[in-house]
Amino acid sequence: MTGNEFRFFLSCDINLPVTFRVEALEGDLQDPSNSVEDSKNWSPTSELYVECALYIDGVLFGLTTRTRLAAIEKPCRWNELVTLSAKYRDLTANAQLALTVWDVSRPRQEVAVGGATLRLFNSKKQLKTGKQKLRLWRGCVGDGAIATSTPGKVPKTERGELERLEKLLNKYERGQLEHIPWLDKLTMKAMELVKEEESKRSGGTHLHLIVDLPLSLVDSWLEISSGGETKLFEPIQELGAHLLMQSPISPCNELVVVWDPEVGRQNPCENKQLKLARSVTRGMIDRDMKPSANERKEIQKILKYPPTRNLSGEERQLLWKFRFSLMSERRALTKFLRCVDWSDAQEAKQAVDLMRRWAKIDIADALELLSPLFESEEVRAYAVTVLERAEDEELHCYLLQLVQALRFERSDKSRLAFFLVLRAVQNFDLASFLRWYITVELSDPSYAKRFYSIYEIFEDSMMKITVNGREDCVGEKMWQSLPIPLPLDPTILITGIIPGESSIFKSALHPLRLTFRTGGGAKCKVIFKKGDDLRQDQLVVQLVSLMDRLLKSVNLDLHLTPYRVLATAQDEGLVEFIPSKSLAQVLSEHKTIVGYLQQFHPDEAGPFGISATCLETFVKSCAGYCVIMYILGVGDRHLDNLLLRDDGRLFHVDFGFILGRDPKPFPPPMKLCKEMVEAMGGAESQHYGRFKSYCCEAYNILRKSSNLILNLFHLMAGANIPDIASDPEKGILKLQEKFRLDLDDEEAVQFFQSLINDSVSALFPQMVETIHRWAQYWR
Repeated sequence: MTGNEFRFFLSCDINLPVTFRVEALEGDLQDPSNSVEDSKNWSPTSELYVECALYIDGVLFGLTTRTRLAAIEKPCRWNELVTLSAKYRDLTANAQLALTVWDVSRPRQEVAVGGATLRLFNSKKQLKTGKQKLRLWRGCVGDGAIATSTPGKVPKTERGELERLEKLLNKYERGQLEHIPWLDKLTMKAMELVKEEESKRSGGTHLHLIVDLPLSLVDSWLEISSGGETKLFEPIQELGAHLLMQSPISPCNELVVVWDPEVGRQNPCENKQLKLARSVTRGMIDRDMKPSANERKEIQKILKYPPTRNLSGEERQLLWKFRFSLMSERRALTKFLRCVDWSDAQEAKQAVDLMRRWAKIDIADALELLSPLFESEEVRAYAVTVLERAEDEELHCYLLQLVQALRFERSDKSRLAFFLVLRAVQNFDLASFLRWYITVELSDPSYAKRFYSIYEIFEDSMMKITVNGREDCVGEKMWQSLPIPLPLDPTILITGIIPGESSIFKSALHPLRLTFRTGGGAKCKVIFKKGDDLRQDQLVVQLVSLMDRLLKSVNLDLHLTPYRVLATAQDEGLVEFIPSKSLAQVLSEHKTIVGYLQQFHPDEAGPFGISATCLETFVKSCAGYCVIMYILGVGDRHLDNLLLRDDGRLFHVDFGFILGRDPKPFPPPMKLCKEMVEAMGGAESQHYGRFKSYCCEAYNILRKSSNLILNLFHLMAGANIPDIASDPEKGILKLQEKFRLDLDDEEAVQFFQSLINDSVSALFPQMVETIHRWAQYWR
């Protein structure tokens, strides 16, 4: 390889700390504009240090870092490499360093010499490199706000010859200007003279802090694309060995990836060719065209792409070319509609005509057509006609996402909005949940107007039922019955509360455990939380319920416990109370899980002294939750949020971290503690073997429904759920990775078995669990 070859890296792969070098302080500490008394404050024996803080989007990120003390000289030098706790993958376009120089010469008092702020990205959104000369604001502390009050950059109106030369010197030091030794020496001397003249002219009133941003590893820069993804662009000859290890192309390969500045730009010649290829007259020729064997193979490969994958220009053109022959393939419709240039009226009309004659698609594909990728009203209306075929029970599974899809409609009174209202007024359960889902969205200022409009349509439709005297299921239950429907389960009608059986939990937010009396004389227990955003828990439990339904549809019942969660506002909601004990409490009181289950299902002839049915329930539920929690990337798993019911069902609660986020370092792929394995008889037992078999079977079943799950997550992109809203595209890609769609079923079985082995043998989580138990004990 030659020295001019380059390679790209995604910022998410750059798991390296942010580093820079604090070099020197230039200028006179005694401000000539100050009084004589102020000048006496500075001692020639003073010692200075630099405080460095990283701000991302105006918020302090990580801990501040200090340099060593340096004596006041001219210039005062540190020449110290500073390494922050943040990593390059954490940076955004608004990342900036707030630097403050402090004097510690006075006893028990630190004086701010001056502060400045350095934006890490330039106006082109490229990471700055090389030496940066920052003008300090005397007596001020570096301000990390986005609209900073201490910008280190010299204003354009004050820039002179010296600033121009320093900018060229920066390029020279980075190798962007040719080195000519004899001429360089003369130039450096001339620059010194210019510096002296500029210093005399300014009167020495300014202090400057010199900071070097070389990325420490290589001469490189980061570019932020329009989608927010960051790429690292580096010369190969200076690439660190550790980055070469991460590169998909080894140094010995002959194929070299070279940066092309025209990538992503439209080629007018290609655009003209595409217009001709997609013209109305061309459609007469394409109607009878059939793909060759190789083209058919390529098309089938494209149809297997997940909904998150973008199609290349060649792939889009291939699907358009053979669109007529693909009309009988229902899986191809969503891919075909993504090939259409909807800004071209003729092309859009062709696509809509074909869509209406295409083979009927399933619900999963209809949900994809309601995502923000499709703005055409005709396409979204077609998706609604597909949803009209769904039964109420199935529609309820997707209702949460369908309400979120209203955000992507072009008008407040869309076809989707009227469809949801129409189905809700015909089914009491759907009406109740639709009402609560819309109510939560009323507090979102961006879409409040739209959801208020839909809420009015919903209320008017419900009132018409009463006025017209219709006594269907909705009117009869909602308007003629005295009991109140329980929001968590509208089929349960509550008549009052039982104070003696209600209590307050001993936790930070003091949630309430409420016991209600139902119309049939039974009791119903729920937990009410205030000050906690339950929307993320609501989403996870909904997906657990959906996956349970998918598994049962192929006769695999893993005895899951999809308890109900309903957010009634952005900071409050209801949770179904399930009688159970945490594994931490079980092990504390009974030493083992088996000892606990023996109390409720003793059987001397059964395995380990408990009934075979109870043990099988425990094994299946462990398998089901291991798979689902792994797919959803649920973090912060410990023995206090793993609960066990009397019948042997294990289930998870508290889903504050999903999609791979975890407050603990080095989390295992799934929570499978040694106590759970011991309850199955150990790693060599037949019960543990069945556990692994159930895991692999469930994993392959859910992989077949990956498109449905991915589409549901995509519809939640604008829902302001913490772990999704921060970066929806990245979150969906993380979810897609968990399905390992590149593997066949046999390879997926081997992959998941290796995950199980890694989880069981992980030592660090055991240490973290021990620390967590001690923390809970001393709390």
